[in-house]
Amino acid sequence: MIKNKFIVIEGLEGAGKTHACICIKNILKKNNIKKILLVRQPGSTPIAEDIRKLIKKKFDTDNLVKETELLLMYAARIQLVEKKIKPALINGIWVISDRHDLSSLAYQGGGLGIKKKIIAKLQSLFLYNVIPDLTVYMDVLPKIGLARALKRNSLDSIESRSLTFFQKTRNSYLKNIKEDKNIIKINANLNMSKVTQNITKKILNWLKKQVI
Repeated sequence: MIKNKFIVIEGLEGAGKTHACICIKNILKKNNIKKILLVRQPGSTPIAEDIRKLIKKKFDTDNLVKETELLLMYAARIQLVEKKIKPALINGIWVISDRHDLSSLAYQGGGLGIKKKIIAKLQSLFLYNVIPDLTVYMDVLPKIGLARALKRNSLDSIESRSLTFFQKTRNSYLKNIKEDKNIIKINANLNMSKVTQNITKKILNWLKKQVI
């Protein structure tokens, strides 16, 4: 028997996070884990979805100040954690989240240059008791990820940022994942079939270690 877990998928635009979420959900189901909640950040509650639209919107005469963006991200995150993630975990439901606070360390920290201690303070104040049991980091080169995102639809305000921004964001991801032993790194530059194989192999190995 395996106690329910909180799994987070991280990565740049075009890394295949949505595919990874669905892939992991299917793996869990095949291993007789039926109670699963799939969420995205920011989003997955009515208020958080409205905040998501605001963050991603392109304004003609105004842009979000980086600190405003960070606080909006956390406002949406806290709303989701309190309304859905914590209740699900308390009730024995597995949670798979497309992004969590590692995204803020990478995007608003590494990409926008907000000090890590500021972001860590927000985490300690509001999310100290909601820590992922496993994070799957989908590592993609910015040029490849952005090309994929462009094929998907028109780019939003974050996706439209410079290549330098995404290089800084990726570098932050790579630095931060070294500090957490509960992070699995997946080469997301490969084709979807190979990526799926790698995710499946690593998740199955991880599941074997969770049996109690």
